[in-house]
Amino acid sequence: MANAGRAVSLQYSPNWLEHGFALSEDLPLIDQEHLPAEKDTAAGAIDDARPDRWGERVIRLLDKPPRLSLLEYLYFAGDDRFGALGVSTSGDQYLPRRSGPLPRLGDVNEIQELVRKVKANEELPEHTRRLLAPGVTMGGLRPKGLIEIDGEQWVVKFRDEDPWDTPLIEHACMTLAKKAAITVSLTKAVSLREGHAIAIKRFDRQSNHRIHAQSARVALRAEGSEMGYPELAQLLRRRAPTSNGSAQSQMKELFKRMIFNILMDNTDDHERNHVLLMDDAQHLSLSPAFDVLPTGQSLGYQQMRVGKDRNDSTVTNALSQATLFGLTPKEAQDAARQVAAVCSKWQDHFTACNVTPRDIDLLTPHIDRQFLKDQRTALAV
Repeated sequence: MANAGRAVSLQYSPNWLEHGFALSEDLPLIDQEHLPAEKDTAAGAIDDARPDRWGERVIRLLDKPPRLSLLEYLYFAGDDRFGALGVSTSGDQYLPRRSGPLPRLGDVNEIQELVRKVKANEELPEHTRRLLAPGVTMGGLRPKGLIEIDGEQWVVKFRDEDPWDTPLIEHACMTLAKKAAITVSLTKAVSLREGHAIAIKRFDRQSNHRIHAQSARVALRAEGSEMGYPELAQLLRRRAPTSNGSAQSQMKELFKRMIFNILMDNTDDHERNHVLLMDDAQHLSLSPAFDVLPTGQSLGYQQMRVGKDRNDSTVTNALSQATLFGLTPKEAQDAARQVAAVCSKWQDHFTACNVTPRDIDLLTPHIDRQFLKDQRTALAV
């Protein structure tokens, strides 16, 4: 990799050209330097190896890179970064930045205190720095760390400056999505001295084996497509495994996630919150859903294109291009009706997950506002 301030290019080694694979479609296996498509980015799939905004904040405080270049951020994100890619200071052997053994579930309160110190720009004791992992997710500012539970790696996320107990609400929303037969990341609500954290099992690791992953942003940009749900569905049609109707089931899964996001007021569904996992045959499949929770802003539009009416947060808009998800009008209507039936019971489910009546009352004007309630009611007819 080559660094040019806030941009990073890539050139494959001869050995990788002979034995490797294209990391993304805009990084073909050819002997040339691949340049980033935009300013302040890395080339192709390398961009997904960057730390998120919280990770950059941790790196600035702990490591104090002299130039704050994108390549430095890539390196200091560490060996536990999201996805399969690693960054080494040597071209001859793998010498990444390592942080030592992962903390355990019992360390979460201590990690929360370190998060407070980072937010206050306070120095952290040297022996506690290993408790913070700056590169485990992409595209977010929410405070987080990495822990080990029963030999598996879990991301742990904390409350930020939110008016409600966001980690517990995220756990409730993710488990609600599961009731709608949506594949979600496994989550645990973790009680703290104050409020909760949410632990999310990593889907880019299997028994410590790294899985190459691409955000929808990288994958769609690589093929020159718009950032939209229909476009992502068409990418899955082309790149998902072909056996046992996998592409069809993947497209239907994406459609249901879109409907769920609309009806639960999750308007932070940007292209980095959708991830594709690559198998050994270089097929791409949707990762389990993650970062699914109400944003509580009543925006009325999604971050990705939904249908003919662009980003409008309506089921009608979602149904308008159902054929691009491989669904007949009836199949799409039935899928939307299934999701709506689950979403209509969100208050009961949140209560069962121990979300407080106060927090439910704060969310109700958003999730149960007439704009969304009418859409759920129409699907129930």
